[in-house]
Amino acid sequence: MLIANAHIITWEEPNRILPGHGILVENGRIAAIGPSADLAASHPGVDTIDAHGQFAMPGNICAHTHFYGAFARGLSIPTPAPRDFLEILRKLWWRLDKALTLDDIWLSAQVCLLDAIRHGTTFLVDHHASPNAIDGSLDVIAQAVEESGLRAVLCYEVTDRDGPEKMRAGIGENLRFNRSLEGNPRPLLAGTFGLHASLTLSDATLDECRAAAPAGTGFHVHTAEADADQYDSLARSNLRVVERLHRHGILGPRSIAAHAVRIERREIEILAANRAWVTHQPRSNMNNAVGCAPVETMLQAGVRLGLGNDGFPNAMWEEWKTAYLVHKIWHKDPRRMSGIDIVRMAIYNNASLAGEFFPQLPIGRIQVGAAADLILVDYQPFTPCTPDNLPWHILFGFHDSMITSTIVNGKILMFDRRILTMDEQAVVAHACEASARVWQRFEKSFSGETND
Repeated sequence: MLIANAHIITWEEPNRILPGHGILVENGRIAAIGPSADLAASHPGVDTIDAHGQFAMPGNICAHTHFYGAFARGLSIPTPAPRDFLEILRKLWWRLDKALTLDDIWLSAQVCLLDAIRHGTTFLVDHHASPNAIDGSLDVIAQAVEESGLRAVLCYEVTDRDGPEKMRAGIGENLRFNRSLEGNPRPLLAGTFGLHASLTLSDATLDECRAAAPAGTGFHVHTAEADADQYDSLARSNLRVVERLHRHGILGPRSIAAHAVRIERREIEILAANRAWVTHQPRSNMNNAVGCAPVETMLQAGVRLGLGNDGFPNAMWEEWKTAYLVHKIWHKDPRRMSGIDIVRMAIYNNASLAGEFFPQLPIGRIQVGAAADLILVDYQPFTPCTPDNLPWHILFGFHDSMITSTIVNGKILMFDRRILTMDEQAVVAHACEASARVWQRFEKSFSGETND
């Protein structure tokens, strides 16, 4: 396949914008880049997509999300609104995840994947929970991912909140899924080991997870998302959350510490020393009123920091814009959170995180040998657009509705805004039916409750 007549944003370091260029794709990878006329002349007969001057760029990457939360959209909590983060967990998420069956998991993943294709997000790191449907849940999500054509890293979040039997079932699901990938590479899938959060994990469970996970395995865990996590950790261990996770061997170069909102300098130093990943989800943090993560301090300290969405819509440029603005208002300083820092997180660091799970496949840049995970963007700049000012064109000009085509592993998933790998109308119709039943089970969990 040849993508011709594009303005290519390579996202190399340093980045380049190549007008009038083409991309030759072979066997799921980028085989050549050059002026469109030259590539067309040297590869006659190749199927060609004429980009008509659109921008061609690597697909967006989401470093932390929750497919299982899709059916929360529009859901009403039948008691007074949650007052803080713990109440949000207890009144919403810890009831919704219990209401899911394997069929619901399948459909909630599908609607999130549809959303990702439409919004040009080609790689997602999911963090799953379904306490009443644990066994085989990752296989269900994996099948949905492969049928959609996107790439994903999957895990199940282990927790003590539902008792030791389900805690061990969560460990088993992580191990079973990861072992299924050993010796049986699936080009669109990778696995890690999920943990919920320090506040729902005993010392014994952390040790059991660490002992069960093969050497070199990374963990994906919510980390100091709110003050409640710190209070719990101090009460359990007299250690702050990052210190506690470090003591139990959870942090490492393939581990993801999601959020890290309520952390201090010593914890930042530990994260940097362990080369652990942190993901920033500003839309979720605002919604949960938990604060604003010390992102700039972490970046300056050498923490490897990426950008996720925590289950918000997979419109990652909206996450860019929120991150760019919220730090300014939080600090009451318009100089905070440069567009360069946004690009460092969302482009370069997210691509490096993807490389931890697909080490033989360069992802997130357009160069020969890299994954053909691409999007076409119909953006018509009315001011000069250069590699130096591109971050601000994206922040103030790009919109997800401008994405016309999504390609992963050399396969076209959406062309001219029409999704090709999934029956969108059928998925949405089935999801509407299933989500109504999930809502009934969710509401039933409040039977007899009037307040808390």
